[in-house]
Amino acid sequence: MMTIRAAGERDASSLARLILLAIQDIAYQLTGESSERDVLRQLEAFIDAEGNRFSRSCILAKVENGIPVGMILCYHGSDAERLYKPVLEHLSRKSGDPAITIDDEADEDEYYIDAIAVAPSQQGKGYAKQLIAAAENRARELGHDKIALNVDQTNEGAHALYVKLGYRANKEIKIHDKPFWHMVKSLS
Repeated sequence: MMTIRAAGERDASSLARLILLAIQDIAYQLTGESSERDVLRQLEAFIDAEGNRFSRSCILAKVENGIPVGMILCYHGSDAERLYKPVLEHLSRKSGDPAITIDDEADEDEYYIDAIAVAPSQQGKGYAKQLIAAAENRARELGHDKIALNVDQTNEGAHALYVKLGYRANKEIKIHDKPFWHMVKSLS
């Protein structure tokens, strides 16, 4: 049975793999780790800890037979600074650099889709569209009238999907030194 639900306590391992699939090299930057095993371990720790951008409370999971096969990670832009702080504190401790920074991705006035991924074996079934619709519904339920995401400018397939779903690029930003389109959609 397939369903979309809030991330659960036993989902961290599957969700960590999906987050790594979604954000790739950015996961190495945000965990401060250099091996895939250590990146996944740190992502799991973030997922299991409340109050950061990877916390399970920020994640909706597409589940098949109790296992997440897709996920969408979202929060309001006005919460970004608070949610980024534990990640920055982790990176400061790990690197010894108290002035370490990470890229701002979300604007203050939007519900922000930080990451979305569907397991390769489940792609092409419309799950990404279902996850985006679930995030849009959550944003509306929370009283937000605008939703946004960033897409790597080289990812033409994802860009085309977002345009088809009503998202429009309103600016270019850099994340981990790569150009991304910041795309927004009105929910009102």
